[in-house]
Amino acid sequence: MKTVSAAEALKAVKTGHNIFIHTAAAAPQALIKALVERGPELRDVKIYQLHTEGPAPYSDEQWAENFEVNALFIGANIRKAVQAGRASYIPIFLSEAPILFRKQYIPLDVVLISVSPPDKHGFCTLGVSVDTTLAAVQTAQIVIAQINHFMPRTHGDGIIHINQITYAVACDEPLYESIPGPISEAEQKIGEYVAALIEDGSTLQMGIGAIPNAVLACLGNHKNLGIHTEMFSDGVLPLVESGVINGNEKVKHPGKIVSSFVMGSRKLYDFIDDNPLVTMRDAGYVNLTEVIRKNPKVVAINSAIEIDLTGQICADSIGTAMYSGVGGQMDFIRGASLSYQGKPIIALPSTTSRGESRLVNCLKPGAGVVTTRAHVHYVVTEYGVANLYGKNLKERAKALIELAHPDHRERLEKEAKEVRFIYQ
Repeated sequence: MKTVSAAEALKAVKTGHNIFIHTAAAAPQALIKALVERGPELRDVKIYQLHTEGPAPYSDEQWAENFEVNALFIGANIRKAVQAGRASYIPIFLSEAPILFRKQYIPLDVVLISVSPPDKHGFCTLGVSVDTTLAAVQTAQIVIAQINHFMPRTHGDGIIHINQITYAVACDEPLYESIPGPISEAEQKIGEYVAALIEDGSTLQMGIGAIPNAVLACLGNHKNLGIHTEMFSDGVLPLVESGVINGNEKVKHPGKIVSSFVMGSRKLYDFIDDNPLVTMRDAGYVNLTEVIRKNPKVVAINSAIEIDLTGQICADSIGTAMYSGVGGQMDFIRGASLSYQGKPIIALPSTTSRGESRLVNCLKPGAGVVTTRAHVHYVVTEYGVANLYGKNLKERAKALIELAHPDHRERLEKEAKEVRFIYQ
């Protein structure tokens, strides 16, 4: 490992190179800044990433000829670039994303990462994000690491020896923090409905945001819950502290919280720091359906942009405008479906912020189907719960209309009759 300045390290990037950038809160901002400063000297550099937090200046219009951004999941910082056509999206299950690098479908020249400082044996860790980054580190020709004392040291797969690092840049900067906002009345009701579906001894998968937080806030009287999830946030901490989450009934990794990345507050990052209770694993393992299903009572809680009356789930686009990505939704929906007494759940507010119904007769033109009508089981809105598994199209349409906002139900029923989902 050679310790140099960020500017010196980024001289390793050449025209035509393929680069991977560390995920979510682990995005190494000092290295990103140095990369963009090199922009005028570079052409046709392809950047690959899952979603990252913080600035992504390489996606700005002025760098369109210098950097081509390819997202395996679209975050807010590059959404406008993707929708404008400057950046692009690679549709893929998160469980398969590491394969892109390990099998050289996308050969990597350089990977930019942020790591915890080396211990006395020379080992650093990928900290808050192992996900697909581990595969990138293992296959890239050049590894440039920002050594950051703010990065927690984590247990699991993301352990990297200094001999694997080509250039080290010492730069301490606080990690991106996601602070939860207030929970609306509708989100609170959804949380209560979902929590009522969760049995003692369940293993949970959830994301980040108001609905997962609302669900977790309603689980204080549950017992022996476990966590096996692609990511988690601060909402789990009170349940760990109270003993509700203990993993005692898990079959895979009993007693452990298993995750691929985390994102939240400094309190969360301090919680996972050198904590053997938490094991951070490769997304190719965490999201593998055959691993997920081995735990009993897996409850997978995911959301959607809209759902049609047959049960098709759009979660990655608003019509033709790409918004997020496939991510791990299908990995966990399928894993929970196959788990003993498992429950895959799609939870969403019945309307958008503009009052439009999220439950629709037909998805918007160009909308992507992330979870098919054959995979969907439970759907939850603030108006109740519907289990679509084994239901015919007529039964599904009627059940989903009951979950819609009352202002939209009459229109939805009329439209369902026109297309013969419901008999005239």
